[in-house]
Amino acid sequence: MRILTFYQANAPILTPFSKDDKMLIKNLYECKRYNARQFITEFPDKCWTKNSINGLLVKLGTVGRRPGRRSAHTDKNVHTVESLLLSQEDKPQSHRTVREISREAGIH
Repeated sequence: MRILTFYQANAPILTPFSKDDKMLIKNLYECKRYNARQFITEFPDKCWTKNSINGLLVKLGTVGRRPGRRSAHTDKNVHTVESLLLSQEDKPQSHRTVREISREAGIH
């Protein structure tokens, strides 16, 4: 006989997502931009967890890099930052933070 703790006895039973659940989650995410917390509050009887919903969204390919996000590592930016860093070498105690250097170079 197995003795359950209070937490184990009251823990929700996790079930895999059905096809209907997956379709519902995908459509609400894409159309209404629902996040995991909204799914949990909207469907409390489903016993979904935040991690399971987020994992499903990643698996379905709906979550990824947002369009328009680009890397700041261009040749021009690398050269500008390098020259700003090298200009500090002959000036002792003139340390600039990464934010200050990116602000001067115009990188956001």
